[in-house]
Amino acid sequence: MPEKPIVGITMGDAAGIGPEIILKALLNPEARGAARYLVYGSPAVMERAASFVGWKGRIREVAGPADCRFEEDALEVVSCRHIEPAECRIGEVSSACGDLAFQSIRRAIVDALAGLIDATATAPINKDALSRAGHKFAGHTEIYAHFTNTSDYTMLLMEGSLRVVHVSTHVSLRQAIELVKKDRVVSVIRLVREALIGMGIANPRIAVAGLNPHAGENGLFGREEIEEIAPAVAEAAGLGALGPFPPDTVFSRAAGGEYDAVVAMYHDQGHIPLKMAGFRYGGSEGPKISGINITLGTPVIRCSVDHGTAFDRAGTGTADEGS
Repeated sequence: MPEKPIVGITMGDAAGIGPEIILKALLNPEARGAARYLVYGSPAVMERAASFVGWKGRIREVAGPADCRFEEDALEVVSCRHIEPAECRIGEVSSACGDLAFQSIRRAIVDALAGLIDATATAPINKDALSRAGHKFAGHTEIYAHFTNTSDYTMLLMEGSLRVVHVSTHVSLRQAIELVKKDRVVSVIRLVREALIGMGIANPRIAVAGLNPHAGENGLFGREEIEEIAPAVAEAAGLGALGPFPPDTVFSRAAGGEYDAVVAMYHDQGHIPLKMAGFRYGGSEGPKISGINITLGTPVIRCSVDHGTAFDRAGTGTADEGS
């Protein structure tokens, strides 16, 4: 019987819910049985999180994947920066937490590139904390691209049958409009097609959203569709690309099964419909969160939760681990 893959989980921001949801997810027998896991972060912070969620297993510090035993009653943690839990106060932004999160991500990428682990999963980080620590990256995706020397990449969000990729992500809306260019749209179509084929979808149907209301209405509300997006769709027609479609309906059509993925032109255009599908607020037990984020284009497999650090819920043990 082949050995299960080794998945390195980065702890995320120590002041947020990342350490808690890691432990809660690993209490799930199905998740625990799917792979062998180790955490990159801080053993002391993981010990603190264990007290919040009722984790009864041992937290064992290791130097790296080669030292892991992957025992049923233990979780092994690679210490990526010495830190005391008191330096990472629950619910507070700090440079210490930002640097710990960054060093954890960097080490996991290095180990993945060396073949010591098979894939990575990332808990949420706080971008302000990252910046305070001197690490000027917009997010996980950009860190992975930097350390893998990747120039052609994007993020894929998934929730149920809805899959969304983005032409741009962590930039201002003004910048996002300027980044809608034919070559970039074609590149994103190619990336998502490759990913969908890898998921077993032989002939993907890829819907491309417009940028402007009504996909520009033949140039009445903007010319990006005419000058950039439609030419990209024409060039990628052999890859299963269709569109451009009005953004206000294309996501519902994809969720209903008409398309296998949607290419969104900017961050919120894609994130809002997916989070509407996967996030549920208002219940007595707090938010219920589902959906995942996968980085496309880098040589390191990376998936992530599709939510933030939730500082307001950190330390309570009640954060939902569904994502």
